[in-house]
Amino acid sequence: MKLNGRSALVTGSTSGIGLGIACKLAEAGANVMLNGFGDVDAAVAQVSAYGTRVLHHPADVSDADQIAEMVAETEREFGTLGVLVNNAGIQHVAPIESFPAERWNSIIAINLSSAFHTIRLALPGMRQRNWGRIINVSSAHGLVASAQKSAYVAAKHGLVGLTKSVALETATTGITCNAICPGWVLTPLVQQQIDNIAKAHGDPQRATRELLMEKQPSLDFVTPEQLGELTLFLCSDAAIQVRGVAWNMDGGWVAQ
Repeated sequence: MKLNGRSALVTGSTSGIGLGIACKLAEAGANVMLNGFGDVDAAVAQVSAYGTRVLHHPADVSDADQIAEMVAETEREFGTLGVLVNNAGIQHVAPIESFPAERWNSIIAINLSSAFHTIRLALPGMRQRNWGRIINVSSAHGLVASAQKSAYVAAKHGLVGLTKSVALETATTGITCNAICPGWVLTPLVQQQIDNIAKAHGDPQRATRELLMEKQPSLDFVTPEQLGELTLFLCSDAAIQVRGVAWNMDGGWVAQ
């Protein structure tokens, strides 16, 4: 897959899944606008190693005005925005009756509403050029639920629904919209959950195995690189009739 001359915006891309996807897009020839609050210099250096132009925008994607500035700067700096990857996400685990309202609001804003804003702002340019790839990083939790993750599950299910609606609205164009639904990926968010389990048992390896055994039959993590390769396929001409799909890459999680 070659993306020479294309430009991409990947939210939440200074580490983990977003960074892995950004690297694959740059490797395929795309200019990339990164976004996120992690180690920005390291992320820019890693993606820049593939020889394309790489920038970073510090937008807080819970803020619609900052999202508008980020999309506008991407189009201004690169001339176009052809590939939009909505990956930004946060997590909080608690029973619903004690789930803090402010955490619910933050998770919905960052994991779901941010994608609505980036899509509505990016689509006019994509329609003008009759080409675009919108890829929403949902989760296995966008297809099935887990206890004590009400906001995350709601947001990720919502992201799948948003994906389907946008796919229908763009069905006769050269723009596609799809969702990727990863299982466990060893991201900073997942590492926090492993650390919490390890506190109870004092054994990180046991904690990792317990986490995987509960959900993921392969007993192995999905990697950001694998998700990046799937992203490239969805950007390709071969995937032009893949529209509105929630594609799980989850080691067998939702097959159970």
